Amino acid sequence: MKDPRELHNKATQLRIECLKCIHKANSGHTGGSLSAMDILTALYYGEVNGRPVMKYDPHKPGWEGQDYFIMSKGHAAPALYAVLADLGFFDKSELDYLRQVNAMLQGHPVLKIPGVTMTTGSLGQGFAAAHGLALALKMDRAKNRVFTLLGDGELQEGIVWETAMSAAHFKSDNLIAFIDNNELQIDGFTRSVMNVEPITDKFESFGWKVIPVKNGHDFDELLDAIDRALITTRKPVAIVCSTVKGKGVTFAERNASYHGVALSKEEMEEAIPALERQIL
Repeated sequence: MKDPRELHNKATQLRIECLKCIHKANSGHTGGSLSAMDILTALYYGEVNGRPVMKYDPHKPGWEGQDYFIMSKGHAAPALYAVLADLGFFDKSELDYLRQVNAMLQGHPVLKIPGVTMTTGSLGQGFAAAHGLALALKMDRAKNRVFTLLGDGELQEGIVWETAMSAAHFKSDNLIAFIDNNELQIDGFTRSVMNVEPITDKFESFGWKVIPVKNGHDFDELLDAIDRALITTRKPVAIVCSTVKGKGVTFAERNASYHGVALSKEEMEEAIPALERQIL
């Protein structure tokens, strides 16, 4: 898809699926899944210069020619699961069993799930693994790209900055990291818990190309940033996206209390029709 309206509608439908699976499980991370959904939609469904942003084949997970995505903010797994199910990596019925014992889809991504590149959960480790993969691909002279998504609270982890230093040192220009900068984490505003700003200046000081996205829910901005990232050479790229935690659900937006809880039956009865009205 290259039409922003199509991408908006797709992201809205995916938000609905995401909320439904979290609600049915009565467990999961609502706020950060909703804030990340437009970034994931741009990655998996978007096009730049007439070509898909990412190369993948739902019928051949692990295909040698694919690009790789690692969800470093692993708690936002429901957003990724909604995307992978919609694309046909696995049957959509699996979404009904989120977080259940012996089910495929657990609270954080695991390797047994088709389409998942790396088991993640401990914050920062997915970012480190993404660079390790990017570096291995460079050593093999392979043309595959590695995309990863971090939360802004995740930047409080030391491993993030070790990885940032390493990726710049090795000029890993096949690595593109998205920062879901929704300004909130489980205990409140990131600036109050442990300030991570200025994010742009920090990544630049480590030697990264940084592309700020003022509205991380605007597909024109997201795709333009991705286009610029794809033509960057000799540097890894950080796309820093200003987003809204709980995006699309008015009462959950910018509300830290919805970080790791499912919506109630009454809240779902309000949220789902409201999202359906957002489809253009």
